[in-house]
Parts: sequence; C-alpha cells; structure tokens
Amino acid sequence: MGGAVDWTKLPPELLESISEYLKLYTDYLSFRAVCRCWRSSTPKTPSHLPPQLPWLMLPPSHSLQPLRPFYDLSANKLRFLSVPESFNPNKRHCGSSHGWLVILDESPSIILLNPLSRAKLHLPPLSSFPNVHSFNYARIGKEYSLLSASGDPYTRNLRQMRDSFIKKIVLSANPSKELRFVAVAILNQTGELAYCRNGEDSWRFIPGAQSYSEDVIYCKGLFYAVDKQGGIVICDVNHDPPRVSFVQMWTQLGGDLQYLVNSGDELLLITRHLDLEFNFEADESYLVYRTKRFEVAKLVWNGPHWERVKSLHDKMVFIGENSSLSLSATDFTGCRGDCIYFTDDYSESNYDGAFGEHDIGIYKLWDGSFEPLPCYPRNSLFRLRWPTPLWVTPSPY
Repeated sequence: MGGAVDWTKLPPELLESISEYLKLYTDYLSFRAVCRCWRSSTPKTPSHLPPQLPWLMLPPSHSLQPLRPFYDLSANKLRFLSVPESFNPNKRHCGSSHGWLVILDESPSIILLNPLSRAKLHLPPLSSFPNVHSFNYARIGKEYSLLSASGDPYTRNLRQMRDSFIKKIVLSANPSKELRFVAVAILNQTGELAYCRNGEDSWRFIPGAQSYSEDVIYCKGLFYAVDKQGGIVICDVNHDPPRVSFVQMWTQLGGDLQYLVNSGDELLLITRHLDLEFNFEADESYLVYRTKRFEVAKLVWNGPHWERVKSLHDKMVFIGENSSLSLSATDFTGCRGDCIYFTDDYSESNYDGAFGEHDIGIYKLWDGSFEPLPCYPRNSLFRLRWPTPLWVTPSPY
C-alpha cells in the first residue's frame, strides 16, 4: 500500500494547469493560499478568467476604515478591500466599468481606480470639457465658468461640478488590458455625450447625440446610447469627428429610466418604472421614489423595433450606476436567472437613503415580484449611509 500523497509536492506545470480550470477569482485566490509551492507555481494575476460576478460596493463605515465592504453575492459574504479614497467626504463615484471605479472630488480631477489591484489612471479633467469656458480656484464659489447650449454663460462651484455635472462614465475596455480604451461621459444638465481617448488631454462632444443620455454601453467596437423613449444612436468614435447614426425606432417606449445591456448577441433595453411613496418615520412624513416594476425588450433590427421579452431564461442583469452587464446564472453559485439585480442610481436627489432605505434589490421577471438582497436590509450597518451602493466587477488587473 502506497503512502499518503504530499499535495505540496505536485509539479509546478501541473499546478498551473489545474489553476487554469478555476473560473472565479476568489477560488483562484484560495488555490494559491494552500501553500507556498502552490503560490509560487501560479501567477499572482490570472489572465484566463472569464467575466466575473460583480460585487456590491457598500457605503463606507468609519469603524472599518480604510477598508471598504463589498458584498460577494455568490459566496453570500462581505469582502473588505482597502479603498482609502472612498472615505474622503469630498469624493464621489460616478460609475464603474470593467472593474474600475470613476472618482471625482472637489477639483477638476477625474480618476479611474481599480479597487482590487489599486491601479490608478487619470482621465482629462472636468475643466477640459467643451462647455467649460474657464476654471479658477480664486473665484471662490464660482470656480467654473460654463456656456449653455444657447451660448449663455453661467457658473458652478466645486461641489456642484463634482455632484451634478457628470451622470456616468463608461469605458470601452479594461484600461489594464487595452491601452487605447475610450471613455464616454453622460452629462447631467445638458444631456450631452462627451468622449476622450486614453492619453488625450481634453473631452470632445459627440455631435448630434444631445438627448441620448439615458444610458450608454460599448459593444463590438461601437458605443450605443439610448434616449427616454427608447431611441438609439450608434457612435463610432474611431473617427474624427465621430460617425453618428440614428436608429429610427417605430416602437416608442415609456418609463422613467432606461438601461442598455449587451446580452450575448442581443441588445436589451431595461425600462424602470418609478412611483412616489409616502413614508412615515419619527412623526415625520416624506415622499420618496421607489421602483415599482421593470420591463425588458430586445432590439429587432428588421424594422427596427423593440420587442417585449417575457423571460431572460438563465440570464441575470445588473443595472445601476455601473456599466450595465448580463451574465449567466448557471456559471455562478447562489445566483438566480431571469432576474434583474438593481441599485438606486437616481436617488442622490432622493432623500430615501437618509431615512435608512435604498431602492435596491432583485426583481424576478417571471412573476414581477421583488426580493431584498441578502445584505439589505438585514445588515443595518450599511443602511443609513451614503453614497448609494454600486456594482463593481472584481478585476485582478
């Protein structure tokens, strides 16, 4: 009878081959943590991983700083990453894309941060947008001078620009994997779309796309943007100026918020319907917006028109301030297909979070019901804090 196998003595090439079968980054970390031999036989940063299940970045807690809690849906547990930038009250996130956070502060800086690898990049500053006429720290309270669409001048202070100038920034690719990535920004007040290429020093408007500011995604070399009624504009920013084509839709949709999602070979539109609710707390009543339902449609190019989708089958969709994404539930434990996992990307002007409840949860498309995320509202540690939670795809590079 042979002796017990010493697993720490496996050949390095075999260990590396085994590690390439692991599909979850957390499993890969556990594999490397077994012993020194396993760790030295595998690269610190895996390059073979498929798209990962996003983690929910929860509001910061001063008792945990500088660690930021992230909820791992698949493992149903909290994971803590060092993100000291998130504890600065002068900073605000305005999107996550390909695993990178977009962070603004009370300066013109726009920073991309990978919370897992701690890598940082700078995008062109707020002062470089075409409608920003000038910027001067000395003009206290009126640091930014801007021009409206009609050419009228107006001013904004540091906080106003940080909080309300940009709605969301979307990247074409992971900056660590594609140096020639492009960023597109959705502007709040004007509804403009602006873009920049990595390494450029200023932003430029995408001509003619002013009203297509509900959401933007990148798909097969092109940016797609949607307006309030479901109209689509396709932007090819590989040319100067960008080539813009409008998709004339004969199916016009309603709803309060629209999200574009690339799901396999299909382009999906998630329409969010909100309702006003009365809430009562501590002898005080107040109005808040709440999601009452979602509708899903797919783009049929022969027409073109939006066709109502009654089931996502094994697909699950993640929407909010993040770049919207779709994944297969069968690839992950603890997840359910035919569901929309949503956060409240609209409610910085809504006072619901101040009273302890974000508009966040799981919408089950097959019966139209809602289910709370396991970390909400049970974990009261995070319920009363801002900013709103945000889906972030863990990326080790």
